[in-house]
Amino acid sequence: MCASGHSYDIARTGYLNLLQPQDRRSRQAGDSKEAVEARAALLDAGVGRALIDAVVDRSMALDLPERPVIVDLGSGTGHALAAIGERRAVAGVGVDLSTSAAEHAARRCPQHTWVVANADRRLPLLDESVDLLMSLHGRRNPSEAARVLRAEGWMIVAVPAADDLIELRTLVQGSGVQRDRGEGLMAEHRPSFASTERTVIRETLTLDRSALLQLLQGTYRGARLRQAERMATVDRMAVTLASDVFVMRRTRME
Repeated sequence: MCASGHSYDIARTGYLNLLQPQDRRSRQAGDSKEAVEARAALLDAGVGRALIDAVVDRSMALDLPERPVIVDLGSGTGHALAAIGERRAVAGVGVDLSTSAAEHAARRCPQHTWVVANADRRLPLLDESVDLLMSLHGRRNPSEAARVLRAEGWMIVAVPAADDLIELRTLVQGSGVQRDRGEGLMAEHRPSFASTERTVIRETLTLDRSALLQLLQGTYRGARLRQAERMATVDRMAVTLASDVFVMRRTRME
């Protein structure tokens, strides 16, 4: 219970739900259980691990305190935070809109704190309490990120690169539009952050039909379009997984 008398229950599976009615657009906010399980199965099979490995390596190279507070926005299955925890002692917090994601992550990695909340709104974190924020293909609020980070704290952001899933998008949509999200991301963070590194993590994997269907299920695009039937004759396919990764440092605020 806080000083104002508010209290919150921890779910039996180990996550804390701070989501308010005004924070959700539907009764089932965020990723579905099926989408979370599909992403987890792919990551357990190594699909998409290149991005997580790259983020872990970059986090290890940062100037962080001995036991840093690391927060993952849009933490999903919890794989990224868990991977960092395997390399160093951290106080880890995962924030996601989906109760299914928080439940999965809490079962997978109970030593960290998993919170259901809307990161687009106010983050449930104290001012200047975080050493490193991560957002891997998730949404983020730049002003809130600046508020919760310590002076000169770090942020690692990954967004889909222009050719991410280009082959799969071409198949299910009929065309593969390439969109550069990097410039827009840097512009919205520039008031409070200085970019120190930008790189693309790219891998091309040949996936069987089962993995391709999981990849569709694990993306908003695939779930929304319901066009998995276009893969009826596809047994195997080479797919590009590409992420534009930014390392940024919070600038001092007067």
